[in-house]
Amino acid sequence: MAIDDPVQPAQEAEAAGPAPAAGERGTTWSALRPLVLRVHFYAGLLIAPLLLIAAASGLLYALSFQAEKFLYSNELRVPVGERSLPLADQLAAARDAHPKGTVTAVWPSAEDGATTRVLMTTPEVEEGKSLAVFVDPYTAEVRGELTSFGSSGALPLRTWLDELHRDLHLGDLGRHYSELAASWLWVVALGGLLLWLGRRRTAKRDLVVPERGAKGRRKTLSWHGTVGMWAVLGLVLLSATGLTWSRYAGENIGAVQDQLGGATPVVSAALTEGADGGGDAHEGHGGGGGAGSHEGMAGMDVGIDNALAAARQAGIDGKMSVILPSEGSGYVVKETDTQFPVHLDSVAVDPADGTVIDELRFADYPLLAKLTRFGIDAHTGVFLGLANQLALAALAFALIMLIVWGYRMWWLRRPTKERRLSAGRPMPRGAWRKVPVTALLPLVALTALAGWFVPLLGISLLVFLAVDVVLGLVARARARTGTAA
Repeated sequence: MAIDDPVQPAQEAEAAGPAPAAGERGTTWSALRPLVLRVHFYAGLLIAPLLLIAAASGLLYALSFQAEKFLYSNELRVPVGERSLPLADQLAAARDAHPKGTVTAVWPSAEDGATTRVLMTTPEVEEGKSLAVFVDPYTAEVRGELTSFGSSGALPLRTWLDELHRDLHLGDLGRHYSELAASWLWVVALGGLLLWLGRRRTAKRDLVVPERGAKGRRKTLSWHGTVGMWAVLGLVLLSATGLTWSRYAGENIGAVQDQLGGATPVVSAALTEGADGGGDAHEGHGGGGGAGSHEGMAGMDVGIDNALAAARQAGIDGKMSVILPSEGSGYVVKETDTQFPVHLDSVAVDPADGTVIDELRFADYPLLAKLTRFGIDAHTGVFLGLANQLALAALAFALIMLIVWGYRMWWLRRPTKERRLSAGRPMPRGAWRKVPVTALLPLVALTALAGWFVPLLGISLLVFLAVDVVLGLVARARARTGTAA
């Protein structure tokens, strides 16, 4: 199946789309359009399989939030009791169940009927993940244990789908797939938008609603264009936010963010030298008086309940995470409510006397840090809860359909008479020669800049160009051979 096989004249005219209106002839867009169409064709054809994998896995990931609530209901929910026990007692129960584990953080029950989550590092859990022990806050009964990942507390189902979406469970090698898909998604989306807006149409409604009475490839194109029109903003945002934590482009984005003063600030929990709670007093990650205090250091740690009370007096409330002290640092109590309006303030508490030693309010974050946080949380489905997850699922489904319609148009444009196994061809080569120099030079400069800043985009674009040159040489050789014959 060769993408450069000839097509019939009518099919080739349809591939190029409607001719520009009389007033458009000779404009920059009329010269740019064939080039944009050719790039859109190649990118859509060759990158679409990666985008399809990302969209399908992203769709499953977006649905996994609600699936986890059902699948792990025994660990997540308990009957509501009369009163909650001290966190120290709940922490002690988790430690008794897993004496070899080292407690790193505690997520207190945030609502009636929700369990408390105690996060531990254990030899059985791989690096970067935690063992989450779920404790009934009313009885201190351990309800179960599950592997947890990330600041959102993804449980095994969501973690597995997240890793499938991110790297296909192939580690660093697999991350190239997702970065390549994110690198091209915005190019394909914006290129498609330009092509759709630049088409001549009889009714303005056909811009945003599928054309009535259209059949065949025209009908497919109508659906492809209108759905893409509605989805383009979301797809570009997904591409941009996905690149922020990619391997190569992510480093460049982080460097620019730091230079612009947009790095995310962190509350300081460092203890001053010689403080009563410093040094070896924090080796045991103490949780409070009695069973929750550091072994042999009773009285030198106010305990997790008093630390939490001090944080609440400082205005920290709602869904929270309590990071336990380690050597030279105190408690860190931070809000984790990513619903809008977000509550992400945090404080550090001295374990020796329960005083707040540092505060960090989300309102004081640099604007760029706030936008980054909103973007990443929206990409991972935690910004607006269920509404966010449904929007992600809709975008993923839309991208799947756009790819299916794109391949269908490519197949419908194939020449059926000359070669049965051939397929639709792109715009003819040499489109760039028709672009005015005043537009071509800035375009080349912007392309080079984008290729440098998003390395996998630049490298793959060079590969596409090399393949295109080779195919052109092969086509010319075949033409000469046919002429000689």
